[in-house]
Amino acid sequence: MVSVCCLTYNHEKYIAQAVEGFVMQQTNFPIEIIIGEDCSTDRTRQILDGYASRYPDKIRLITSPSNVGANNNAVRVFKAVRGKYIAICDGDDYWTDPLKLQKQVDFLEQNEAFVMCGHYSKKISENNEIHYMNFNPTPLIYSFNDVMTENKTEISTLTIVFRNSAEIKKMYTADWFLKCNAPDRFIKLYTTFVSGKGIYILPETMSCYRMHPGGIWSSLKPRSLKQKELHDLHLIIKIFKYSWNQRIKLFALYIKKYFLFEVKERSLQGALGTMRTIL
Repeated sequence: MVSVCCLTYNHEKYIAQAVEGFVMQQTNFPIEIIIGEDCSTDRTRQILDGYASRYPDKIRLITSPSNVGANNNAVRVFKAVRGKYIAICDGDDYWTDPLKLQKQVDFLEQNEAFVMCGHYSKKISENNEIHYMNFNPTPLIYSFNDVMTENKTEISTLTIVFRNSAEIKKMYTADWFLKCNAPDRFIKLYTTFVSGKGIYILPETMSCYRMHPGGIWSSLKPRSLKQKELHDLHLIIKIFKYSWNQRIKLFALYIKKYFLFEVKERSLQGALGTMRTIL
């Protein structure tokens, strides 16, 4: 029923906690756990080999002789899924509620108007200090427009479960999926776009997002982070079809967050070209 997808690289400090969060799930349906281990240079592989031996009926470990990179690792894991639904959690994050998957699948089975179900999450430091937690969670609904314009507060990737439809499976072989810097955002955009359905956020905190120096995004300097975000925005502009109202919203986002940066990093002509492409 659910394929749990986990991407990991050099997560020896955290991977056991992530896997424990997977295997503790209590469901009235079968799940599979697919872990893409991208040739870590620490003990991540050895730890996972131990779990795969303990849970041979649940855990499938995908590896290769050499490092394939984050996006290719994601593609090979997603191509291996057999579930009706997909859940995602990277190897440095973890789930805290043993009924998480049951609650999300129950919701999606009963609510066809939604393609994805998430929930609230805590943000913690490497030393387990809480940096963020919403103490008054309420139900939330997000649309393609919300994800497109970054109008979202509680939609961390480690919380989502989404329908693995035939249309959505096409995403894993798309050229742009290998080019994007933040596949998680594109998953939310693509699933809502092709399905025309929304994202529902359950008012419960059921996971922890870990901020640490080795994180893919948290280790980046502000300029490098902005460059990657701008690159992804250019992809977003080209991939999807927009109504006039959506183009105005995308234009406003660009002006507010990226226009001056692109002028400084590239040129005024380049920024004007981006604006023309949006409109």
